Amino acid sequence: MSATTLPPHVRLANEIARQFAHKPADVAATSIATHIKAVWDPRMKAALVSHLDAGGADLDPVAALAAQQLKAQ
Repeated sequence: MSATTLPPHVRLANEIARQFAHKPADVAATSIATHIKAVWDPRMKAALVSHLDAGGADLDPVAALAAQQLKAQ
């Protein structure tokens, strides 16, 4: 799936993950989850967690870790 056809919640999570690429994965995932929890609409958060539950296709590995943290909260 190309970046232009990704669902918005996947595209945005992946873009945020790229901003934290210089940090260790666990630190980046926590930062991403904190950002998403504070800023995103609840429907977008739910869509991201649902996407993860469906296999997380095309989701950056660090963004997937963040989604797992959101799911656990």
